[in-house]
Amino acid sequence: MLIATAKRLFAERGVDVPLDEIARTANVANATLYRHFRTRAELIVAVYAEEVDELRRTSERLLQAPDPSQALADWLRMFVRHVATKRELALTLPDGDERGALFTEWQATMHDAATRLANRARDAGALRADIAASDLLALGNGIALTARSTTGLERLLDLLRDGYRVTGASRRD
Repeated sequence: MLIATAKRLFAERGVDVPLDEIARTANVANATLYRHFRTRAELIVAVYAEEVDELRRTSERLLQAPDPSQALADWLRMFVRHVATKRELALTLPDGDERGALFTEWQATMHDAATRLANRARDAGALRADIAASDLLALGNGIALTARSTTGLERLLDLLRDGYRVTGASRRD
């Protein structure tokens, strides 16, 4: 409940929302919050880790979806929205070796999810053979960091999807 409440309040008001308010909104005592998260940074790490795990769980569900192309597009949309909305959160994570290790772990999780969805789409003839999961993630990050509005983000995602689709001239036989 604390992580879900913190996630919502961070999204609504930014990461500087008072920890006491998070505890109060979650209907727990301040001591409970501090017993689980000694610092704001620990709570931010937990929220960010939950977001990454949600993307991983979504990728697992989408691997079972009937349309591999749509599954990849849906996951990329979720990934790009995650990056776009969590930039401030990511910048507040603690510096140093721990931050580097966390980002390395989270990047590996995202790369694995994207690779599995991309391979499935490629095997179905819906993703160009020359496009790697790392390409999709890099382009997705670029979209998230440069789109100035939700409309702009959606337009760029549509352009990305048009670019990675197999066309008649490039379709594998």
